[in-house]
Amino acid sequence: MSLVVQISDPHFGTERPEVVEALHASIRTLRPDLVILSGDVTQRARRAQFTAARRFVDACARPTLVIPGNHDIPLFNLFARLFDPFGNYRRAFGDDLEPAFENDELLAIGVNTVRAARHTVGEVSDAQIERVCRRLEKAADAQLRIVVTHQPVHVIREKDIANLLVNHERAIAAWAEAGADLVLGGHIHLPYVRRLDAEDRKLLRPLWSVQAGTALSTRIREGIGNSFHAIRYERTDACSVEQWDYDEGVRRFGAGRRTAIPLRR
Repeated sequence: MSLVVQISDPHFGTERPEVVEALHASIRTLRPDLVILSGDVTQRARRAQFTAARRFVDACARPTLVIPGNHDIPLFNLFARLFDPFGNYRRAFGDDLEPAFENDELLAIGVNTVRAARHTVGEVSDAQIERVCRRLEKAADAQLRIVVTHQPVHVIREKDIANLLVNHERAIAAWAEAGADLVLGGHIHLPYVRRLDAEDRKLLRPLWSVQAGTALSTRIREGIGNSFHAIRYERTDACSVEQWDYDEGVRRFGAGRRTAIPLRR
């Protein structure tokens, strides 16, 4: 069995120390094969915030895949935003803005959807879509195939439509055909799991959207607390996504809603 922990939108600079401690405790207990951080690592892309984020990732002591979010490029420093938007991110996490992870049972592919010319809206280019497809097409049958973006490829509330990833419909169709199983995202601080092939969107293979809430930040929205996902892959025809929610009373995360996902090989 393989286990992936997805955390998103920690917004270091607004992190809650007690929640950071609880998340570390959960990761020590779960011992995931991979920790995925799907963007908005920091609140304002400052060096000190990236230093704190790097310290958190190192303390996880597990393999990690980290991608940037729109908060990880400067907002107020327009010179840096135009000429070196990922400078502080690179200092903390390296030059590869689209990392990948692979072992016998997992293939996870990161996609940088941040555009310096935009404020919050992300985009995936045709070239990025094709790059992901080429990698997916080489995946082994035994691998769970995950694509990671920051902005969502699917939303469940009308007010979140403006946050959809630009070019998401082409990406969904292409990645499904190439063999992806899950598309992980964040950005809107709302956790949910949804199947992407439906009456209004016919895909050649099943594909699922897995959206994470904010793992650590005080920036919770509409009373939706801190959470993360534990993705379990036990056999080639099924996996599950388990939402772990922070309990304010006992100051720890606990397993909650679980979604079973059938896979097709």
